[in-house]
Amino acid sequence: MAKRAAAKRKGRGSDAVEGAVNARQPCPCGSGKRYKACHGSSYGPADVITTRPFEGLAAECELIALREFVPSATAPLSLKEAGERKVTLATVLPMAAAALVRSDGEAFVGMQVQTRSGDISADLGRSIRWALTAEPGDVLTVAADAREEARLQDVLAEGAGLDVSVHADFGWWIPGEDEPTGEVALSLQRANEAIMPTERVAGVTAAYWVDAGDKAHVRWVRPEPEEKLLAAMARLSAKGELDLGENTRYAGCFRAHGLLVPVWDIDREMHAKEWEQPVAELGKRLDAALATIDSEPLTDAERRSRDGLRGRQVTLR
Repeated sequence: MAKRAAAKRKGRGSDAVEGAVNARQPCPCGSGKRYKACHGSSYGPADVITTRPFEGLAAECELIALREFVPSATAPLSLKEAGERKVTLATVLPMAAAALVRSDGEAFVGMQVQTRSGDISADLGRSIRWALTAEPGDVLTVAADAREEARLQDVLAEGAGLDVSVHADFGWWIPGEDEPTGEVALSLQRANEAIMPTERVAGVTAAYWVDAGDKAHVRWVRPEPEEKLLAAMARLSAKGELDLGENTRYAGCFRAHGLLVPVWDIDREMHAKEWEQPVAELGKRLDAALATIDSEPLTDAERRSRDGLRGRQVTLR
């Protein structure tokens, strides 16, 4: 009996289920905490992490950009159940709320929230359904009851993309000529002070110019499977064609919600619009390289380039 009990305890403490996260490992949600202190907390049922929450959505790449690095942006949503009230997706809402309905009746759902489950898509889906019936002035601080299943894939119209508007500040939090007061005013001031100048790179999907202060970047969320994208980038890198032109360099990439986001360091003195053509040209080179990956194995030089690129990856989510 003692042996059986010991074996049972061992089974509970091991990664017996394929793909399970060790309790002492960093939580896959990207919080920086150990799994046991975050989504695997022993104080409740372990929260299963959905590593690619927006898979299957036409707007997947833009959703990741809005979630991870675009500071102030909005995009109207096309819903399956269209009603009188329109819902707008937003990067950040006052006090990082999950959703709110402004005094003028316009509803917003936030991407960048402080508290969430292991499935961001489900959080957003439930917040959207809440926003459709909430009263003006209502605020949803945390996504609604997880027992009410409603993922983005369930509520967005099939094939719907995102028409993203990037803003220089968070003035859109407040309707019309209303003046912010109290905690909202303080939250607005802090948000505006922390914002990094960001603009979309026109002509391509989910590419953004970002001025980080000491340097500027182009960040581009790519839809391809990781290994195929790395192979194509390695093919370009081996030929010296992975940059965006003079005074630029490929800086590395990060993983976010199942996709890769390559990053380039660029000249801060050039306006965001001046990067539209270089990014478009790189996109053409990348598409051409992607088309050869399945039929032409990497050369020795390209494999070495791929190993170097892989060494410059970081996982955020």
